[in-house]
Amino acid sequence: MPVERKKILLRLDPAVHDALARWAADDLRSTNAQIEFLLRRALADAGRLPSGVTKQRGPGRPSKEDNDE
Repeated sequence: MPVERKKILLRLDPAVHDALARWAADDLRSTNAQIEFLLRRALADAGRLPSGVTKQRGPGRPSKEDNDE
């Protein structure tokens, strides 16, 4: 059974969004998937990634959830 995904409203500076969207396209991800990738990486780097949560996928390896833009 798939895990239900949380939905949030995120307000970004337009220039930040544009840079993030370009980066996501370079990595073959949606903007939403790129944000989650970066958040997971930041949590792992800070030692705050909860146990049982999978680490991020590498660039160019989109998952099914990547189309949730």
